[in-house]
Amino acid sequence: MAHTITLIPGDGIGPEVTEAVLRIFTAAGLQIEWDRHDAGVIAFKRYGQTLPATLLDSVKRNKVALKGPVTTPIGEGFTSVNVGLRKALDLYANLRPVKNIPGVETRFQNVDLVIVRENTEDLYAGLEHEIVPGIVESLKIITEKASTRIARFAFEHARTFGRKRVTAIHKANIMKLSDGLFLDSCRRVSREFLDIPYDERIVDAACMHLVMHPEKLDVLLLPNLYGDIVSDLCAGLVGGLGVVPGANMGLESAVFEAVHGSAPDIADQNLANPTALLLSGLLMLDHIGERQRAERIRAALGRVLAEGRVRTRDLGGTATTTEFTDAVGREIEKT
Repeated sequence: MAHTITLIPGDGIGPEVTEAVLRIFTAAGLQIEWDRHDAGVIAFKRYGQTLPATLLDSVKRNKVALKGPVTTPIGEGFTSVNVGLRKALDLYANLRPVKNIPGVETRFQNVDLVIVRENTEDLYAGLEHEIVPGIVESLKIITEKASTRIARFAFEHARTFGRKRVTAIHKANIMKLSDGLFLDSCRRVSREFLDIPYDERIVDAACMHLVMHPEKLDVLLLPNLYGDIVSDLCAGLVGGLGVVPGANMGLESAVFEAVHGSAPDIADQNLANPTALLLSGLLMLDHIGERQRAERIRAALGRVLAEGRVRTRDLGGTATTTEFTDAVGREIEKT
């Protein structure tokens, strides 16, 4: 089956890891027409916009996009392209499966978590202003609508994929109105899914439990800011952001992306690890009905990492991006 998919290579190491994923997809026999578009600093230099209308129109038309990392300036410059993309396309659910990968040594084993993060509001939405010089106000917006639909997404995902439990993460002991509304919404939705156990944890206690016994948790349901922090914490349990996938889901569109940064310090040096974007691409293949080819690639990647002979530097090896990509391609051709 042929597919047309929007491709956003990003900047920094983005184009390199994107090209690696495309080569692996070709080795697996996938027929994809890539509709390429720039975002971020590259798009701003070319078009005067970080999120050109042509890019957004492409995602709306194709319904699916694969996105490499895009640089977000810290404390100055343009606002986050990732946040802008989620807002413009109403990609309200951020999905991050976190699972141990054979051959990638970590402090923890048997980690198998799914982080479901609300993606459109809360402090992370960046609604802030300077009241007077020296005083800045940031707005934490929590709505019943957004909280209810992300809770329903989490429970539906748990039911579809046979997960054991949904845990809502909050700070309602202090933020009684905002996080309290989030919790109330989660509780109401939980009563529609009585076959799935539901519990709640305060965010600081949840973080402690995650670094002590992560195997005891399953699906984590969080507001936007906590979700951003906890999802990176969970990535650290299994080897870091270079080995976990990410997806942003909406009712009409879905954008699958590497969750790590653009790493400009190693850009154009053929050193980047394409695993995170590849795993995100495999989530995308599952989403568009190419599950069989996704499993074939997933198995090939697993064999390369488990063998340990060809690894990029972030995983303790010496392989270049090209050498790692070639190794995965060869494993695919064997099957």
